[in-house]
Amino acid sequence: MRTASSMTIGSLAESTQTRVETVRWYEKVGLLPPPARSSGNYRLYGPEHLRRLSFIRRGRALGFTVEQIRDLLALADDRDRSCGEVDTIARAHLADVERKLADLTRLASELREVIGQCGCGSVADCRIIEALSPLGEPA
Repeated sequence: MRTASSMTIGSLAESTQTRVETVRWYEKVGLLPPPARSSGNYRLYGPEHLRRLSFIRRGRALGFTVEQIRDLLALADDRDRSCGEVDTIARAHLADVERKLADLTRLASELREVIGQCGCGSVADCRIIEALSPLGEPA
């Protein structure tokens, strides 16, 4: 990860494996503060941008929403606050992840059952096609 005191948007994007358009979007929605500008009006990013963008990327990789990340960044900016609110956000996200995992587990089970009923005959008799069709009618 590059840590130069001043870098271009391309360098910042490359350092965090983020698309340039995404960096601009994070600026537009207020997750990244506006960078300084060079005499040629190029964006110049500092170490604080790199840290913040890395935080955003990691949060997104963990599935936090943009709003949750916005809240987490606001809390991170106030170092003297209790981390109780951070814990609340993380626990709510964990509950959502666990709910999705349960849904995916049920889906996988249902798919295994349907696939297990496949006789590998003709499509006209295909149990998978039948299960996907509304009311079991042919597609």
